[in-house]
Parts: sequence; C-alpha cells; structure tokens
Amino acid sequence: MGYRDVYAAWQADPEGFWMQAAGAIDWKEKPSKALFDGNAPIYEWFSDGMVNTCWNAVDRHVLAGRGDQIAIMHESPITLSTKGITFRQLQDRVASLAGALRAKGIEKGDRVIIYMPMIPEALEAMLACARLGAIHSVVFGGFAASELAVRIDDCQPKAIIAASCGLEPNRVVHYKPLVDAAIDMASHKPDFCVIFQREQEVAQLVEGRDVSWHGFQYGVEPAECVPVEGNHPAYILYTSGTTGQPKGVVRHTGGHLVALQWSMTNVYNIAPGDRFWAASDVGWVVGHSYICYGPLVAGATTVVYEGKPVGTPHPGTFWRTIQNNRIKSFFTAPTALRAIRREDPNGDWIRRYKLHDLQALFLAGERADPDTVKWAQEQLGVPVVDHWWQTETGWAIAANPIGIETLPTKLGSPSVPMPGYDVQVLDEGGNPVPRGTLGAIALKLPLPPGTLPTLWNAEARFRKSYLDHFPGYYETGDAGYIDEDGYLYIMARTDDVINVAGHRLSTGAMEEVLASHPDVAECAVIGVADSLKGQSPLGFLCLKAGVTTPHDKVVADVVRMVRDRIGPVAAFKSACVVDRLPKTRSGKILRATMAKIADGEEFKMPATIDDPAVLDEIKAALALLGYPDTSNP
Repeated sequence: MGYRDVYAAWQADPEGFWMQAAGAIDWKEKPSKALFDGNAPIYEWFSDGMVNTCWNAVDRHVLAGRGDQIAIMHESPITLSTKGITFRQLQDRVASLAGALRAKGIEKGDRVIIYMPMIPEALEAMLACARLGAIHSVVFGGFAASELAVRIDDCQPKAIIAASCGLEPNRVVHYKPLVDAAIDMASHKPDFCVIFQREQEVAQLVEGRDVSWHGFQYGVEPAECVPVEGNHPAYILYTSGTTGQPKGVVRHTGGHLVALQWSMTNVYNIAPGDRFWAASDVGWVVGHSYICYGPLVAGATTVVYEGKPVGTPHPGTFWRTIQNNRIKSFFTAPTALRAIRREDPNGDWIRRYKLHDLQALFLAGERADPDTVKWAQEQLGVPVVDHWWQTETGWAIAANPIGIETLPTKLGSPSVPMPGYDVQVLDEGGNPVPRGTLGAIALKLPLPPGTLPTLWNAEARFRKSYLDHFPGYYETGDAGYIDEDGYLYIMARTDDVINVAGHRLSTGAMEEVLASHPDVAECAVIGVADSLKGQSPLGFLCLKAGVTTPHDKVVADVVRMVRDRIGPVAAFKSACVVDRLPKTRSGKILRATMAKIADGEEFKMPATIDDPAVLDEIKAALALLGYPDTSNP
C-alpha cells in the first residue's frame, strides 16, 4: 500500500484504522472502541482501555529478549563523555526511581515537575512518573524562576525532580537556586524535591524538603507498572500563551502511545533495534515525543545529546554523532542546520564523517526554507523531509511518510497530510478557499489520537484558543495553501501574514527570496506599521561566515530580488544586516517581538528567549534605519 491508499483507508474507516493501529501497543485491557465523541467538540481516544506507557517503552522490550540492546545513548560533547544504557538497565533504574517516588507518596494522578538538562536521568524521571501513573510536567532546564513558579502554581506538583546544574559550552547554569527561588515565589509548595547532583556543581539541599537522587533510592522496593485508563493524562507540557499565561497542553496516555508507535513506523521508518536521534531538548514537545517516548516505544535506540550544532567543539559535531551511533533517521530544527551551514557552507565537515546508515534527515520547529533544504540534500545525498506539527498535536500533521513510501519532495512544502488529519485552508469567514490560495490552515475535528484533548484545568481557554474561531475545526494559527497535488505549504503564522495596501502577503515567501541570496545564512521578514499602506515588510539578514560583500550591496540585491520574484506589490524596500536574530531556545525566530520593537509598542520579554541581549542589537539596527528607539525591557 502506498501513501494515498493508507490515507484513503483512514478516510473510509477512521474507527477501524485507529483500532488496527492500537494493536501495536501492549494493553492491560484493550479499548472497546477508538473514538469517544460523547462530549464533542472535546474528543477522547481509547478512553476505556487500560495501559501503561513505561511498560510499552521499556519492560516489553526486555520481555521480548532485547534487554541487552542500548536504549539510551548519552552524547555530551560538553563533558566529553559518552554513555550507553541498555533496556534492562533502564528497567532497573526506572523501577528503582519509581519505587522511591512511591515511598515518598507519589501516586497515580499526582503531578511532578521535572527540571533537568539533557542527561539520561531526565528520561528516567519521565518514565518513572509514567510507571506510577503520575503526570509529569517537564520545564525546560534553566527557565527563569518566575516562569517555573507560574507552572508550579498551575499544575500544583507534589514533587519537583531537578538537577544541580545544566551545562552550556562556556558556563555552568545553576539550576538549584532557580528551583529554590521559584518555590519561594509560588503559592503552591511541593512536598519534596529530588536533586540529581552533577559533578560540575554540587548543590546545597534544603533540610527536610530536598533529597538526593541516589540517596533517596537506597533500599527501596522497585515499583511495577501501574495500568491507567486510555484517557488518563500522561503529561502536561506548557506552551507560551500570547497573554503571557502559559497554556498547559494535556496528552492522554492511550492516544499518545498509538500515535507515536504509528509515526515511528510510518513517518520515520524506524523498527525495533534501529537507531534514532532527535536533536532537541526534553523541555520541548520534540523531546517528549521523539527523544523519550517515541523511539523507546518503538524499541529503538534514542540519543540524548548535550551540546550545540556548532561550537561544541565544531560544526561537524552532529555528523560525528550520526556516524558514531550509526543513526538511521535524524531529526533537527532548520535553525540548527542554518547555523551549521553558516559555519561550514561547503560541507567540508560533513565529508569528514561516514554517514552510511543515515536514510533521511527530518526538519521541524520552524519553516524550512528551500535554500537550506537544497543545501542539505546536496551535502548529505539523502531525502530531507520537512514536516509540520505543533506542541499541541504531539506528532506530524503533514510529512513525507518514508515508512510507507518516499514521496517526491517539493521545496518549501512539508509534503502531505498524515492519516487522522483532514487539513483545510479557510478564508476569514471559515469557507474553504481554492487550491493555491493563501488562507488560514485548520484541521477538521476530531483531531487524531495523540493530539491535545484540552488544556490543563482550562477547557474554556482551550475552546477559545483553538475551536471557537472556526466551528467544527481546530485553528492551527498557521497560514498557507494546498497545491494541485495536495501538497501543503506553511507560509507563516497567521499573525505574520501582512496586509500591504489591501494585498495579503506571506512573510515566508519573502524570506524564501532573501534566503536564496548567496551571502545570506539566515533571515526574517516582519510587517511594520505604515501610515500609507497599513503595513510594509522589513527584512533582517544574517550573513554567512567570511562574507566580504558590503552590507548595502547585499540589501540592494535582496530588495531587487523580491521585486523580481514577488513583484512590486510586495513593496519590499528595506532591510538591514544583523549578527543574529532573536530566537526561542527551541530555535523559533521571535518575529512578533521584533515587529513590536519596530512599531515602538510595549512588549513583554519572551520567557523562552535564548539571549535577551540580542534585542538591543535589533533596536540598534532599527535605529540606523530611522525607527524610534523604545525604552522597553
């Protein structure tokens, strides 16, 4: 069966399709049906089944005779260490940690916040919670104390599991003082904190509240897996809300397992014993789905990587890791690829390593500009699969499903919708628009298994944020179009579609043109207020290493290129060269913040920003263009 047959099979019988997919999971009690729609538009999947995530990710593989296979490979170019943990070792470690948590009162339904760097113990903490039916909420390690405090008050954890520190290439990030400060700020106080002491920094423990990772496990009875209902929350993952109040995305256990197993097989072409690496962080959705749970549920080896794409120590570190671990499918963000390309434009570092086992490179997290995709295709000689999904969906909405068939790729497109997703492009009134027409991308309800059923303790907000605008649909917040062949193109966030003199234009289309300039490594286009046209586009350019072309020449080139390729209607007349763009820690460019600075509006410092100092560089560049400086944070 090819992709079109599989998608048609889902359309013809969604219930049968997902019940068949559920057969790949070990259930304590099989569900009676797939979709539970009695409370529509709030949908649930496999609600009456009984299942355990940790059993499916760990124990069943030991039982199947693969206990000696490496489950987790830790690669830390920062500490210069490599370490493997087998499925049998992982089972022992997780059962011990879960037993210690249970002895301290953690039970099914209790919340536990995990605040850890990229070390195997982060995955062990997640799996130990899953083993007990406790609901974990991983907060990106190093997040500000105020942000951690908001999450403590929202999910009210009984415990916090943290490390003493995280490591960046040139500094130690002190986690424990951040945890202490967050607990002081929060109204809710956890019963206890478990601290994993790293040798780079041993933290001071608070008497009576804090316990050490190894010490509190001494002499405990290992815990068995606790079966939970299919609609029992596996975790809460906070995504930044536009109001500044984070949204707690909930993931139900049954649908989560079924969707991840299906996607590992069909999207990433990964089978038991294969080796998979997603270069992300456990604090993000990619880390949940494809560092921790997806690969392990599929019986594959997963890589936990503590480092950067460049500078730890060089731009070949990703390729070295792929070579040494014989990675079959590799997943990273376009921004990481752009950083590597900026340092190594000719791919000299790539050729130093043997990537025999690599079958495909997957990109997600930020729009993959065609120029970067083309560069990667040429340098790696394997399919480069841009695929599109969100924190809310937990797995790909659109992808090239190489486990079913490798479809022809189209530059700029994340390919085609996956089974379960009925993708529609709508106008402002909620009516479908013709093929090739830009509009709001929405997903017809119900969403498939593995997607968010609601927000934590905030159903009204869930409905308002996602369901109310287009009744009967989930609003993605992305804009784009579908071409004649059914390929989807994500052009921008809905907020990034700008209105220039009545013409709706995609900033993504302009960024494509800018990125194709030979000297440009990375770029962003924002819409700024214009008294005559409503909005006008403004470009920011980061140049490749070693470029000697004068900046005003590069700017003149890209202005001409946009005029030639998109037309005068784009009214693209202004751009500036900057050293770097403001980004979240997961690599998304903060276009909305840049637009607020350009328009002189008040803005809240984004909690997820990688380095706040970069905003001063943006202000300085805008000042040179004549934009008023704002005295904002």
